[in-house]
Amino acid sequence: MGTNEVERQRWNDPSWTAAWPRRERLTSNVTGYLLEHLRPAEGERVLDVGSGGGGTTLAIAEAVGTGSVVGADISGPLCALATGRAAEAGVGNVTFVVADAQSDAIDGGPFDAATSQFGVMFFDEPVRAFGNIRTHLAPGGRLAFACWQVAERNPWLPMRALAPFVAPPPPPEAGRHPTGPCSLGDAEATAALLAAAGWAEIGWQPYELVVTVERDAIGDDDQLRHMGIAEDELPRARAAVDAQLRPFERPDGHYEAPLAFQVFTARA
Repeated sequence: MGTNEVERQRWNDPSWTAAWPRRERLTSNVTGYLLEHLRPAEGERVLDVGSGGGGTTLAIAEAVGTGSVVGADISGPLCALATGRAAEAGVGNVTFVVADAQSDAIDGGPFDAATSQFGVMFFDEPVRAFGNIRTHLAPGGRLAFACWQVAERNPWLPMRALAPFVAPPPPPEAGRHPTGPCSLGDAEATAALLAAAGWAEIGWQPYELVVTVERDAIGDDDQLRHMGIAEDELPRARAAVDAQLRPFERPDGHYEAPLAFQVFTARA
């Protein structure tokens, strides 16, 4: 199997692109925290890894002014969405490229900083990936990325409820790392990965906040289908997720989702 092939197939499914604006209602709450650690400055060149629909990338582009930002994502459809958003907003100092930051060379460097908002948990060779990102930075360049803490601290994530309906993923091949939303949840293990990839001055800051969102920002039937749940199982799977989320439901039908995430920082 090729590099990151499972994730390459997953993120190029058009259903993810269609659902992306709904998911952003939840994840965009983290952007301000991430930028406080990244500290993008006028004139800098920044690499955004796993740039998705480009929301964070566009915020960085505004901060660097005469500088530039490259958003790199493994998903062609998401890069197209982000490119369209940049054009609509009239932002000219940002470029989106289809690339796997785990292994590909990305034009536009050397960069002063690299960042990611929930985009680095899907590397099946994380030491190689973080090492490749480091090679794109100027000496002393900064890294700041946000990822989820462990699943137990994010009880809104539907994996537990869906376990009876979804076959467990096969064990990774030798030398590969499990991927998924909480694959970097162990802070000590993630710091060790960064050190093994050659990063220095590694820092870590955990955060917890509660955000109010609509039900489909957390997940919907399209997500269940994408996970391989058959149509005749959808009602039972949906009911299981609803039961898990019930403690977070408000009388008005919105949900108060308790997010536990963390920001890592380092220098090249």
